Amino acid sequence: MARHIIHFTGPINSSTCGNFITTCARAQREGADVLQINIATMGGECSYGFTLYNFLRALPLPVHTHNLGTVESMGNILFLAGEQRTACAHSKFLFHPFHWTVHGSVDHARMAEYAMSLDYDLRLYAEIVAERTRGAAEPLDIPRYLMAYPRILTPQEALRTGMIQAIDDAPVAADACQWSVHA
Repeated sequence: MARHIIHFTGPINSSTCGNFITTCARAQREGADVLQINIATMGGECSYGFTLYNFLRALPLPVHTHNLGTVESMGNILFLAGEQRTACAHSKFLFHPFHWTVHGSVDHARMAEYAMSLDYDLRLYAEIVAERTRGAAEPLDIPRYLMAYPRILTPQEALRTGMIQAIDDAPVAADACQWSVHA
């Protein structure tokens, strides 16, 4: 089986989203039977995180995601796209409240739109986490973490909450074809 590894080490934004989709397509053309996505990200923009999640879930080949050291914020959604999910022993997952940067003046209608979008993104994020961790010994309280009480998960806690299926420090096979997407 041809396992291709894509190292995603950067923010989730327009540029990395496009580069990642292009890299996955190239790996498929090069004969990948399995994609392993090694992730180290502090997160990024919701719209691109949900896009990457949906993209990976729609691929016609198995996807394995691996936490290289830190998966934060919207990175958790990218990470949860993997059917098989692992993490290094010295890694972490961070859930924290959403925030937006608003430049310039904002009228009432635009502020209402921002609030509506923020609420929708929170609900969608929580639904994805609940769906992908269903049946875990310790359910995650995502609305709580995203609104006021951030939470860091150790690899052991990630096992109990269903974020990962195993702790694995050596996810790179010597003969694997490797790609990289970064800022």
